[in-house]
Amino acid sequence: MLDVRDLTVAVDGRMILSGLDLHVSRGETVALFGPNGSGKTSLLNTLMGFPGYRIEKGHIRFLGRDITDLPVDSRARMGMGVSFQRPPAVRGVRVADLLAACSGEEAAVEDILRRLALTGFGDRELNLGFSGGEIKRSELAQLLAQRPTFIMFDEPDSGVDLDSISVVGRVIGGLLEQDRPRNARGRAGVIISHTGNILDYVEADRACVMIDGRLRCTGDPVEILEDIRTRGYEGCVRCRN
Repeated sequence: MLDVRDLTVAVDGRMILSGLDLHVSRGETVALFGPNGSGKTSLLNTLMGFPGYRIEKGHIRFLGRDITDLPVDSRARMGMGVSFQRPPAVRGVRVADLLAACSGEEAAVEDILRRLALTGFGDRELNLGFSGGEIKRSELAQLLAQRPTFIMFDEPDSGVDLDSISVVGRVIGGLLEQDRPRNARGRAGVIISHTGNILDYVEADRACVMIDGRLRCTGDPVEILEDIRTRGYEGCVRCRN
């Protein structure tokens, strides 16, 4: 579904990703770990095509098509979606109106809000005055409305209380079709997590560790997460060296 080769990216003249390779198959869920500043969010922003992320070398292919130079809206229409770590509050935009625009089905809005425990939020302005958990659920509501085939989640478990993380985990699992056998799934995704708490609710097929703008190792998510919790990312750097 996604094939990234030798991706080198700069922001304001500073290199943030260097020679990065990533392959995600249809039906696969990949967990992405790494210390602060390692380039995880920058990778997702580059994949989504946000301005300011200058691709110096390499290419991005999605569903067999080279999308390296495509704008954000074209990638979204092809089926790419993202849940932001810190999404903005937008005055004047009602949650219900945005969900209706994403889904094209105004009748589906109330069901989406109910699934995210956001009943009554439809008339509120997007993310304005929302708690951390409500913002995360608002992001997922937009993804449910959009129905993307490749979904990127940037720290869905950060700033979320125990009640919300169970809802968040359940919805992410549904978005990634984890109730189906992997070979029967039509979607795939990448989940960035610092704590790994989301993996108590969502099963990852493999995990990658990013350090200094490169993916340094790939393996079993449980084993890698246990190594990080035991030895920290310093252990990953020593292992790399």
